[in-house]
Amino acid sequence: MIIEGRKALVLGAGKSGVASARFLAERGATVALHDKREVESWSDAARSLKTELNVGLMGGDIPSWLLDQIDLVVISPGVPTNTIPARYVDRKDGEVIGEVELAFRFMKGRIVAITGSNGKTTTTALIGELLKDAGIPTQVGGNIGTALLTLAETSQDDGWTVAELSSFQLETIVDFRPNVGLCLNVTPNHLDRYEGFHEYALAKHRIFMNQTADDVAVLNADDPITADWANGLLANVVMFSVKRELEDGLFLRGNELVCRANGKDKVLTTREDIFLKGLHNVENVLAAFAAGLACGADPESMRETVRNFKGVEHRIEFVAEIDGVRFYNDSKATSVDATSKALEALSGGEGKTILILGGKGKNAPYVPLVPLIESSVRALVLIGEDADNIESQLTGCAEIIRAGTMEDAVDKGFKAAVNGDAVLLAPACASFDMFKSFEERGTVFKNAVLKMSVGDAEKGI
Repeated sequence: MIIEGRKALVLGAGKSGVASARFLAERGATVALHDKREVESWSDAARSLKTELNVGLMGGDIPSWLLDQIDLVVISPGVPTNTIPARYVDRKDGEVIGEVELAFRFMKGRIVAITGSNGKTTTTALIGELLKDAGIPTQVGGNIGTALLTLAETSQDDGWTVAELSSFQLETIVDFRPNVGLCLNVTPNHLDRYEGFHEYALAKHRIFMNQTADDVAVLNADDPITADWANGLLANVVMFSVKRELEDGLFLRGNELVCRANGKDKVLTTREDIFLKGLHNVENVLAAFAAGLACGADPESMRETVRNFKGVEHRIEFVAEIDGVRFYNDSKATSVDATSKALEALSGGEGKTILILGGKGKNAPYVPLVPLIESSVRALVLIGEDADNIESQLTGCAEIIRAGTMEDAVDKGFKAAVNGDAVLLAPACASFDMFKSFEERGTVFKNAVLKMSVGDAEKGI
């Protein structure tokens, strides 16, 4: 791909957009970086591009005279592909791609790509550790927090890049082709962006669209959407299941995680060796093992890595125990299905859960939470702009408490709990009404809990 001399417009001034603008400008393109927000509110990294690399910075509307000059648009994941600038440039035969596609065109070595409605980050991090510990040159990026484009220069011909990809990122791929592609599950999410669930599922399916018979596709046999995709792919399909034994594939048998190939079974690890809570994390481990085997990692090395893997921040993360009440941070639970999995992971003990719900809604119903709330939740603490909607759908399932801030939610959640209970932040919503990101939301929650813990220690509790 020739960049020098091109006139490029990068849409979105977040991490992805900054990485794209920098990459293009350093290679001789004339670059404009745009965001709906006024430039004064952008990050220092975004604003510094003007003085460092002469990147034009624009907030608000884009003038039509500029669009007439553009021949390349790079779209950040948070920007819808049907925006006027992208459609305009596309109609006049300009190139419209995303940051992931741009990265792919300069990436060396091989790629493992992971998508799914839930479990992407945990599985991506685990695969990265599995490969590294097996002595395979590996780097990890994408939706997990590091723009994939920043890894292009450090990629190696004999190495692997492990990439977490969202449906938004997959919308804008053209030639992107993972050597190993995984889709963990597809459940309703981001319905505030897509016209319906079918369109969202199609975006996930794009991860496999350029694969060939030389590649591997890892699919969840227990998910009706992903299971249905198996027969239509060109890649070699590897299935995993926690519900049944498979003729070929990876599955849970009793407490054993088993790989069956060519009629032979090999026990990879046991549930007792998995630190992470919940059956959904057994799914994640099975998927990670499937990817590791496809990349040539040694099974014994992977077993040891799984035993030592403690998960990632903001995913059912244990924070503290105060006066017999445990606090868990699952700020990454931005969908109803993710919240369900978090509740299931904590259920089964003697105590109940105080669930902190709410934020910026995604037009998905909350009613599917009702059975779990009725069986395992003592009280709901509602925050954020979708609190009224949540209350209207969940009234009568459990006590409902309103909170104005996260600190208030932590305090009221603790007061509602009894010895043996857990206070769980699993909001089922995006964070952008109150916070810059789910990471910030989780950090504020943890700080509030730890501040309370210190306060109790000072009182001698």
